[in-house]
Amino acid sequence: MTNSWQDIKNADLVIVMGGNAAEAHPCGFKWVIEAKIENKAKLIVVDPRFTRTASVADYYAPIRPGTDIAFLSGVMRWLLENDKIQHQYVRSYTNASLIVKEGFAFEDGLFSGYNEEKHTYDKSSWDYELDEQGFAKIDETWQHPRCVINLLKKHLDRYTPEMVSRICGTPQDKFLHICEMIGSTSSPERAMTSLFALGWTQHSVGAQNVRSMAMVQLLLGNIGVAGGGMNALRGHSNIQGLTDVGLLSSAMPGYMTMPKDSEPTFDKYMETRQFKPLRPGQMSYWQNYRKFFVSFQKAIYGNAATAENSWAYDWLPKLDVPDYDILRAFEMMDKGQMNGYICQGFNPMQAFPDRGKIRRSLAKLKYLVVVDPLDTETANFWQDFGPQNPSDPASIQTEVFQLPCTCFAEEDGSLVSSARWLQWHWKASDAPGEAKTDIFIIAGLYQRMKAMYAKEGGAFPDPLLNLTWNYADPDDPHPSEMAKEMNGRALADLKDATGNVILKAGQQLDGFAQLRDDGTTMSGCWIFSGSWTEKGNQMARRDATDPREAGIAPNWAWAWPANRRILYNRASADPQGKPWAPHKPVIKWNGASWVGFDVPDYGPTVKPEDSMGPFIMNQEGVGKLFARNGMAEGPFPEHYEPFESPSDNVLHPKVKSNPAARVFPSDREHFGKGEDFPYVGTTYRLTEHFHYWTKHAKINSILQPEEFVEIGEALAKEKKIEQGGWVRVWSKRGQVICKAYVTKRIKPMMVDGKPTHVIGCPIHWGFTGVARKGYGANTLTPFVGDANTNTPEFKAFLLNIEPTSRPPAADLAHGPRKAGRSA
Repeated sequence: MTNSWQDIKNADLVIVMGGNAAEAHPCGFKWVIEAKIENKAKLIVVDPRFTRTASVADYYAPIRPGTDIAFLSGVMRWLLENDKIQHQYVRSYTNASLIVKEGFAFEDGLFSGYNEEKHTYDKSSWDYELDEQGFAKIDETWQHPRCVINLLKKHLDRYTPEMVSRICGTPQDKFLHICEMIGSTSSPERAMTSLFALGWTQHSVGAQNVRSMAMVQLLLGNIGVAGGGMNALRGHSNIQGLTDVGLLSSAMPGYMTMPKDSEPTFDKYMETRQFKPLRPGQMSYWQNYRKFFVSFQKAIYGNAATAENSWAYDWLPKLDVPDYDILRAFEMMDKGQMNGYICQGFNPMQAFPDRGKIRRSLAKLKYLVVVDPLDTETANFWQDFGPQNPSDPASIQTEVFQLPCTCFAEEDGSLVSSARWLQWHWKASDAPGEAKTDIFIIAGLYQRMKAMYAKEGGAFPDPLLNLTWNYADPDDPHPSEMAKEMNGRALADLKDATGNVILKAGQQLDGFAQLRDDGTTMSGCWIFSGSWTEKGNQMARRDATDPREAGIAPNWAWAWPANRRILYNRASADPQGKPWAPHKPVIKWNGASWVGFDVPDYGPTVKPEDSMGPFIMNQEGVGKLFARNGMAEGPFPEHYEPFESPSDNVLHPKVKSNPAARVFPSDREHFGKGEDFPYVGTTYRLTEHFHYWTKHAKINSILQPEEFVEIGEALAKEKKIEQGGWVRVWSKRGQVICKAYVTKRIKPMMVDGKPTHVIGCPIHWGFTGVARKGYGANTLTPFVGDANTNTPEFKAFLLNIEPTSRPPAADLAHGPRKAGRSA
C-alpha cells in the first residue's frame, strides 16, 4: 500500500476493482465503512460478480474477467478528453512533459523492439530524448508530438466507451457514470483511493492492471495524498514481508536485484545500478544502491566480505534466466531437471496452477521436504485419494519428509501488514508435539550442511562456510537477533561530516541514511533500518495516538521506510509547498523545513524553489505515465485477452494475448478454445475460510463444508442445473465434480455482441483436513504467468459445465483410498 488502512477513511471516493475487500479483508474494510459514514465517501465496485463488497457499494458495474486494462484505458481517455485531470500535478509531478526519442512505436498490438522468437522486447526505443548532459528533454507546452502526454493520448484513442463496452461487457451508461465519479476527484480538495488484490495480480497482464490504475491516479493527482494512493490488500499476514526480504527468486532484501550471469564482477553489476538522475537537480535515491548492497553483504558474510574480494560478490548466485519462479521450478521438475524440493510454508498442490502437472512433477523428485504446521496436499500428493487425487503410490519413488513447524502464535516475531507496518508479536502458546520453529529447522539444516562441507569438501563451499552466524544459540537463533540484523548496526565508529562520532561500533543504526559503502555498516534489509534502534524495538510500539485523527498514528508499530505512512507524500503539497487539500494536510513547507503528521518522503530541508520532484525513487523524480524500461510488455498498458478467452482481441486480432507472458512450449497444447469451453472461469476466496488452512478447523468446515461453483440463473436454466445439484466442471486440464450454487450475483454480459457467462470457483477445498474432500480449483487453471511477476493466471480461464449425478460414497469419503507406502 502506498498509504495505510487507516488512511482510507480520508478518501472521498473508494474504488474496489481487482478485489473483494469486504469478503477477503473484512477487518480492514471497516475503514471503507468509516469513510462512507464520516466522510460521506462513495464506494464503486467493478467486478465480474456482485460481491459482498458490491452489496454495500454506492455504484456497481460488471466486467468480464481479464479486461481491466481496457476499462481503465477508457477511463484515462475520458479523463483527458473531458479535462478531468489535475493539471498542475500532472505537469509538475509526472513525466507527461518529457519527450520520448524517435523510434518508439506501437502497431498492431506490439511495441517497437519485439523479438517474436524469444517473446521479449529490446526496450532501447522506450526511452527519452536526452540533451548533451544526459538529461531528458522536456516540453512544458505539451506541443511536441512525442512528449509523453501526446503519445498517451494517441495510445488511448481506441478505448472509446463503445469499445470498452464491447471488450469488457460493461454497459456504456454504467461505464460513463463511473468515469464521472472518478473524474470528480481531479479537484485538489478531493481524493480517490484504489483498493485491489489478487483479482488484478493473478492475470497474464497482472502488473499492467495495477499500473493502469496507478496512471489514472497520477492523472487525478491522487498519489501521495491523504485518502488517495494505490493500496494492495495483501492476502496473508506476512506476504508483504516475504517480498520485502527478497524471497522471490530474482530479488534480494529491500528490493535489490540478484546478479545475472552477464554480471560476473561487482563493478559490472553496479554499472546498471547507478540510477543517474534524468532531470537537473533531481534526487535519485537508488543512487545509494552501493551502500545498501555492501551493508547487506556485511550482514551475510561479516568479516569475510571485504573491499579486496568485492564484498564477497563472487559468493552470490548468478541468474542464468530471468527468474527461478514457481512456474519454472515445476517445469524443470516435470522435465526431470530437479532432484529435491524444500517446500516451506506453502502448498503447491493447492496453490499452483494445473494441479495435474504439479502432481506429475512432484512424482519425478528424489525427495520432497515439507515444512508446515498442517498435513498438506503437497505432503500427501503420492497417496491415492480417489478422483480428487488419483495416484499409484507404488510407482512413485519420491521420498517425502514432513517437518512440523509452529504457527505464528507459537513464536515471537514480526509481521509486515499491507500498510508496510512491521508489527511485533509475542508467543502466546507452546507448539504441540514435535513442532519446531522455522528458524530452528533452517538453522539445523545449515549446521548439518556446514559440517558436511567442512568434513568432505565440495566444489564451491565458500558461500556456506563463510556465512556469519553469531547468535547466542547457533542451533536456535532468537527472532529478536534476526530483527536487529535486519535493522543493521555500526561495525566501526561512524562520524558525521564534521568528524563528530554519531554512532559507536556495535550500536544499532537509526536508519538507512547512516549506511555506508566502505564496510563500516551492516544491514540485512535496508528498508527495515530504523525498526530496532538503540531506543529499542520500534515494531513493538502500541501508542495509537493519531494527531487530529489524520489516519497516521505514527507511534503504532513502525512502517518502512523510515516510519513513513504515506509514500511520495511530498506530492501532497503543491510546487510551492502548500497542501493541495488544506483540510487534510500530510506535510507542508514552513519556510525552513518540511513538517507535518508524517515523515517527509523528501529531503527535509530541500526548498520548494529547488524544483526537485517528489518521486525520489525514480530517476526522473516524477511519476511515470510512460514506463521507460520497467515493464516487460510495454511502456503503456495495452489490452490483451487472457490466454484462454472466448473472445477475439478486437483491437489487434493477430496479437491476442500478452506477447511477453510466461508460457512454456509444452503448456500451450493444454490451453482450451472457446468452441470447446465456452464459459469464463474465475477463482475467488470466501470469508469463512483462509486459503487452504482452515479446512483443517472444524468450525470453518461447518460454515463452508464442501466445494461448489457459483453460476448465474441464466446459465443454470440453459444447462438445466438445479440449485445444489451436482455438476461436472472441466477445462482442458482436468475436471471438478461438485455442487452448483445458483445465484443472482452473476449475470451474462454482452461481449462483442455475444452473451458471456462467468463461473465462479472458490479455492479452499482439497483432500486433507476435516472439510469434505474437494478437487481444488487449480485443477482447472492454466500454467501461464504474468510477464513481469510470473504470477499465474487464476482469474480468467475457460470452462465447460454440465449436470451430473452424485458421486459414489467412496469418492466422497475421507482419507486415502488405500494404504500407500510411508515415507
